[in-house]
Amino acid sequence: MVSATSSPPLPKEAPLEGEWEEGPRRDAKWWNSTFHTVTAMVGAGVLSLPYAMAYLGWGPGMAVMIISWCLTLHTFWILTQLHESSEGVRYDRYIDLARYAFGQKLGPWIVLPQQLIVQVGVNIVYMVTGGTCLQKFMEMVCTDCTRLRHSYWIIIFGSTHFFLSQLPNFNSVSLVSVAAAVMSLCYSTIAWAGCLSKGKQPDVSYAYKKTSGADSIFRIFNALGQISFAYAGHAVALEIQATIPSRPGKPSRVAMWKGAMGAYFVNAICYFPVAIIGYWAFGQDVTDNVLVALQKPSWLIAAANLMVVVHVLGSYQVFAMPLFDLMEKGLVKKLNVPSGLPLRLVVRTTYVAFTLFMAVTFPFFGDLLGFFGGFGFAPTSYFLPSIIWLILKKPKRFSTQWIVNWVGIFIGVFIMLASTIGGFRNIIADSSSYDFYQ
Repeated sequence: MVSATSSPPLPKEAPLEGEWEEGPRRDAKWWNSTFHTVTAMVGAGVLSLPYAMAYLGWGPGMAVMIISWCLTLHTFWILTQLHESSEGVRYDRYIDLARYAFGQKLGPWIVLPQQLIVQVGVNIVYMVTGGTCLQKFMEMVCTDCTRLRHSYWIIIFGSTHFFLSQLPNFNSVSLVSVAAAVMSLCYSTIAWAGCLSKGKQPDVSYAYKKTSGADSIFRIFNALGQISFAYAGHAVALEIQATIPSRPGKPSRVAMWKGAMGAYFVNAICYFPVAIIGYWAFGQDVTDNVLVALQKPSWLIAAANLMVVVHVLGSYQVFAMPLFDLMEKGLVKKLNVPSGLPLRLVVRTTYVAFTLFMAVTFPFFGDLLGFFGGFGFAPTSYFLPSIIWLILKKPKRFSTQWIVNWVGIFIGVFIMLASTIGGFRNIIADSSSYDFYQ
């Protein structure tokens, strides 16, 4: 009989950080990681994929879609492996892993700004998305109702988060996450099935949109960002894995990778049909939210819009929860503010109010997807995991791992630069013709 003292030690937390959530932890199963990852990744960005295809065309568009799926699956695998990359220590946050890879001082400066951009950016975009789809739903089910301004619908949607944000931790949003994941699969199916039933539109054209040369380049750059926005789960992957128990002989990466494979399967059956069939049906005239182009059957399209609302309710919380913890722990540690309900109420209410204000001020759905997709998602999803892997694992030069990671780094850096420039330029261009707070 083996004595207890000879058993491998259970993994402990990364140093200097301590607890990142209150209450019971590390009791999640692999399917919990699937739900959380689907909720984080398969977002409203799927509805803009046909629009991105309209600027990229069939060949380049499909190539970017396939490469993005394969490359981000590889970097997701990297993060699951690096969660327990040093013996006896679990890196429960992206910033913990960054400290381990880049050093205590440099690590946070490399990772934290990108992660904040991703999480805050998603929350702003989802405020816009939720308000837009709620408006569309109400206008379809109540044709005689008084029409409200777009900004009012964003405020109505955003108000729900003042209450949902008071849920204390990741475990408490599990049911919301499950509902959101199911809704994402449902509205994606309705989107491509609706396009298929509508059929190829008369005089549909798959030629590139007719714009000036410079504008066309910027729009193509923005389309790259829209696709990269569709792979957002990496920013919270380590936080999701932190909820899974790790035991001797059965590390958390086993269950997390199983959950990730399930999430990427759902990702594929959502993304590719919507992108291909949506572009096939409408060609270059497709809108930046393909559901907007579908009018009949009205009850089904209304239901799909309501499903988007439910999904972004949950997805907002999945991305916001690590931010809430970061802000609250920072205030407790640096300003000696007592933890508890008053702190949670002030911090989370302030954050929700900030993202709501930004969403009402800049409600450019497609342009926001491109800008945040490039500036934030490309680093956290496409190349930062590869850089960390090269630093920590030091694969042999010109080996398969070495080549794959370096190729991913070059592709990710290009997408980041191109889509950030394109998205920012398009926000400026579109805001010049927009009446604010309408």
